[in-house]
Amino acid sequence: MQKRSLLEALDELSYTLPVGYVVTQEPGTSQDELIAMRQALEAERMRSLKLEKQIEERTVALSQANEQLTQLNAQLEQQVQARTSELEQMLNFEAMLKRITDKVRDSLDESQIVQTVLQELTQVLGIEGCDTALYDTEETISTISYESARGVPSKVGRVIPIADFAEEYRQLQQGLCFQFCKLETDFRGPVAILACPIFDNHEVLGDLLLFKQREESFDQQEIRLAQQVANQCAIAIRQVRLYQAAQAQVTELEKLNQLKDDFLSTVSHELRTPVTNMKMAIHMLAKALNQDQSLFAELSKPETQRSKIARYFHILLNECERETNLINDLLDLQRLETGVHPIVPTTIDLRDWLPQLLGAFEQRTQNRQQRLEVNISPNLPLLVCDAASLGRIMTELLNNACKYTPPQETIKVTAQAQAGIIQMSVSNTGIEISANELFLIFDKFYRIPKADRWQQGGTGLGLALVQKLVTRLGGTIQAKSGFGQTSFTIELPLVLNPVV
Repeated sequence: MQKRSLLEALDELSYTLPVGYVVTQEPGTSQDELIAMRQALEAERMRSLKLEKQIEERTVALSQANEQLTQLNAQLEQQVQARTSELEQMLNFEAMLKRITDKVRDSLDESQIVQTVLQELTQVLGIEGCDTALYDTEETISTISYESARGVPSKVGRVIPIADFAEEYRQLQQGLCFQFCKLETDFRGPVAILACPIFDNHEVLGDLLLFKQREESFDQQEIRLAQQVANQCAIAIRQVRLYQAAQAQVTELEKLNQLKDDFLSTVSHELRTPVTNMKMAIHMLAKALNQDQSLFAELSKPETQRSKIARYFHILLNECERETNLINDLLDLQRLETGVHPIVPTTIDLRDWLPQLLGAFEQRTQNRQQRLEVNISPNLPLLVCDAASLGRIMTELLNNACKYTPPQETIKVTAQAQAGIIQMSVSNTGIEISANELFLIFDKFYRIPKADRWQQGGTGLGLALVQKLVTRLGGTIQAKSGFGQTSFTIELPLVLNPVV
């Protein structure tokens, strides 16, 4: 009976085994061995069930992980797209700021600069429009001066009393940037408005308003961009106003300078006739005094041995000659500046021409114990130039050298040819011109203080005339001073090419 129950139990167990498992009782198999086999099979089935459960759990876990990974990938892709969009926006903003900065740097046209700025803002930000208003000097009136808007009536020229919007303008005048919403009929509905002041270190110049028709505000990047653009507008406006003020001053100074030149020209013409008459009268007086008191013999004596009449006459003659030279210099300058100074091209051999010119200065330099050296290149080509103008140039430079060179010092004149030009220089030792005075020596009426050791006096127009004449002849002149020496170097083309 017990044996039958075990067999039935094994039969029942066999129904629960996986397909393919067959429990058979081999001949000679004992009951205990059969039970052991059944138990082994049961243990194997339990391990199989456990393994299936683990596989199922891991499959579920893997499915969940895969779902989470998909979600994370989607989130990461969104973040990458958002960051990419943000970087693209930043790059667009940077590119726009560079274009605006380049425009501010390269242009002095206020309307062109500000109009370009507004168009750039409207396009890059994708907004409905923007405008710029400028304040009057008392900051009581705001006038819309420039705008960029899409399909709305122009507001340029509209005048807004600042007192009518005191709270808004108070914030702008304090340098604050803010945004607000307003019902704008021009944009057919409510708009978000960003207001930024245009100000520099001195004052508030105006404001920059940006308009969005959509129901959204300006983000921080847009606000920072608008502030940077407003700063660039302030720089541009201040720069243009300073330039305009400088131009106005230059124009005014040119008018004053022209008035001065006209006055000097008129005075010179008016004085020329009476001074000429005075000079003729002095010559007649000299003849009369020579007949009565041997004036010419008195004038030939040293100054300390002359009679009073001879000394007075010498002063009168010198001062009259000085006034004549001043009038002639002024008239020559006026002719040079108006372009009517006569130019007559002449072929000049400097090897013969220069020694003849220098002969008039040999006695003067000997009397003042100055050394005169001449160095003329033997291979100088012929020079086609205006002989009268060239003679005036060299005479003025040599007069200056004699006037300012101390005794025992050297005056040197050189002439040489270089690639297509003639270079001549007059230098003297024993004197230097400071850097502060060197760039002033070609100005009209400028004279170096306390430098005329021989007390010759002068008009202060000599070097101004020299510079004008050299330029008229198509050449250049350069002054250098240092190491106890001063030199003036002239370069002239071999063939005259007068400049009007």
